[in-house]
Amino acid sequence: MLIPADPFHAFLDYPDVPVPNAAAGPLAGLTLAVKDIFDVAGYPTGCGNPEKTEASRADPPKANAPAVQMLLDAGARFVGKTHTAELAFSLDGTNLRLGTPDNPAAPGRVPGGSSSGSAAAVAGKLVDIALGSDTGGSVRGPAAFCGIVGLRPTWGRVPDAGAMPLAPSLDTVGWFARDIPTFARVGDVLLGPEATGPAFRRAVVADDIWALLFGPAEQAALAPALGKVTARLAAEHVTLAPEGLAGWQQTFRMTQGFEAWRAHGPWIEARKPDLMPAVAGRFAAARAVTKADYDAAQGTRAAIRARLAGLLGDDGVLAIPTFPTIAPLKTATDADLEAFRSRALSMLCTSGLAGFPQISLPMAKLEGAPLGLSLVGPAGRDKALIALEERARSQRLGL
Repeated sequence: MLIPADPFHAFLDYPDVPVPNAAAGPLAGLTLAVKDIFDVAGYPTGCGNPEKTEASRADPPKANAPAVQMLLDAGARFVGKTHTAELAFSLDGTNLRLGTPDNPAAPGRVPGGSSSGSAAAVAGKLVDIALGSDTGGSVRGPAAFCGIVGLRPTWGRVPDAGAMPLAPSLDTVGWFARDIPTFARVGDVLLGPEATGPAFRRAVVADDIWALLFGPAEQAALAPALGKVTARLAAEHVTLAPEGLAGWQQTFRMTQGFEAWRAHGPWIEARKPDLMPAVAGRFAAARAVTKADYDAAQGTRAAIRARLAGLLGDDGVLAIPTFPTIAPLKTATDADLEAFRSRALSMLCTSGLAGFPQISLPMAKLEGAPLGLSLVGPAGRDKALIALEERARSQRLGL
């Protein structure tokens, strides 16, 4: 890493190779960290796995991933690659093989995953911005746990070439910052032009997602944050999934599992890596997903996208908690973390299945730890979501 110290163990111990950046540009003066699933010229791409790390050390990438290059060309200065959960298949960010970063906003608690190091580096003020990826919640979750801003963009909006795939039809490239103005500067670079649309006027409150919060304490902590949203947008309470969010989660698991095994199964069978037990279990479940399961899930997925599109129209945002509670303790058992993951995926799967943008905002706390509130917008309205919060801040209603 190209910074003096790393008290939160956010960065990987790779040899310091200078990475050129533009001397001027919209991101000049900002320091950048990059999740270790993205190629950076001269650095290994380890993907949170020791075997992949060693193989990549022997033959590191010779070119930067396009998203990385866009940030460098805009003037951001690269300072290092950050930890990720193993093969990016985790929501808590625990990595028993290469190390779990500390959560600067909630000491003793997990940082969230899989973009764990990127979130910790931003939350700990080691860098200004950091690149991450989000398949099932790997930007939104760490942002919520670490008390920073994170966006899962509209699917396909930011190029994901030069990054390790997990489930390509769900994978997105996102980023972190501590404040909305900085976050918006990065968005202007990565998102490109945006089609115009009407101002957001409605906040669609999904009561069935809010019901997944762990209890009254979480409800009470987030109520003022939701009130700030509904003070400027007309609230409409709905049941998002009349057939049940459990079915939506299953659609997500079938989609992610089939694609994850297709991406990594041949390597796992040939290499037989010593994966973390939780990660090995997820890939074992992924291996069992059949093509028929996957095809059926895609039919349901189309209906889910249509449902969300119909609710939002072109002037609505979905207002939901990012996660069901604050970050679990680092001492939590695998069973506890898996139970948390199951509930969380029912909250997170909607925007992933639909391909719509979702921004997580640090708008609440419980027991001194951050809680995130999320806004989901129509496809392609990523900048409008960011701008909505920028305007709220100027009116002293936001973060």
